[in-house]
Amino acid sequence: MPNTVLMLSKETISTMKDYYKANLKDSTPPGAHFAAKSTTFSIAAYHSGKVLFQGKEAEKEAAKWGTEKNIVSTKKNVPKSSSTLPTGITTMSLIGTDEVGTGDYFGPITVVAAFVRQDQLELLKEYGVKDSKHLTDPIIIEIAKKLIKTIPYSLLTLPNEKYNERQAKGWTQGKIKAVLHNQAILHLLNKIQPVQPEGILIDQFAERAIYYKHIKDQPSIVRENVLFSTKAESIHLSVAAASIIARYAFLLAMDQLSEEAGITLSKGAGAKVDLAAAKLIKKHGVDKLGHFVKLHFANTGKAKKLSL
Repeated sequence: MPNTVLMLSKETISTMKDYYKANLKDSTPPGAHFAAKSTTFSIAAYHSGKVLFQGKEAEKEAAKWGTEKNIVSTKKNVPKSSSTLPTGITTMSLIGTDEVGTGDYFGPITVVAAFVRQDQLELLKEYGVKDSKHLTDPIIIEIAKKLIKTIPYSLLTLPNEKYNERQAKGWTQGKIKAVLHNQAILHLLNKIQPVQPEGILIDQFAERAIYYKHIKDQPSIVRENVLFSTKAESIHLSVAAASIIARYAFLLAMDQLSEEAGITLSKGAGAKVDLAAAKLIKKHGVDKLGHFVKLHFANTGKAKKLSL
């Protein structure tokens, strides 16, 4: 049975209990704060902060309350071992892909595919390219400005309106990301023709079979030499470069949205975000919220209460 486990705050769990009051079960598992069940999912929230979502719509329901930063585990998305990667992958000429923004309430999702040739690896190291989680935003901006003049890349930005439309149609974040990754790879392959990469490395967010299930209805699908690995940013600089460019694009988009909003929009999905969203509602009205945010996040309900 598909399941997702989030690590959430006591305040969020309390809000959840009230949200699911019509679905609460009379009995709870040992150590649980509450348990709820519907026809398509079940939830068990524990005093430790872990919340277990199970059922065919577990991922979709979990996305209402947490982001990828909160995910402890997703059983159906257990990644394949990186031992399946070819020997010498770190020095190959690869396309790498990564995304930014899926865990942020404000701002778009940005997905980048970047092609790094073997003879460019040392130059990228000199630029300081590495796992973006170990870089500050100012450093990311500095490196990204060099990268976009050095390597071929494809950037796709999904604005909030389109994100919310797809989510309302039942698309999970996994499907949204898979479609964007596939499109970015297709665009880049066309851009670098007739050159062919030795492989395509995706920073893994879903098992291979799930990834291809998400994109089965797409008109063109890239399958040849596609590799998946978690922590891919530390495996090949093409993925690290893709992540840096995606973060740069996300930061630029956030600056633009902040200018439109007339207030500084916070990153992430914490308490500061709730306050900023409440100010936004007071300033522009709740109907404008979908232009700035991912509406299905739990932050929407909190912001509405704070704006009253």
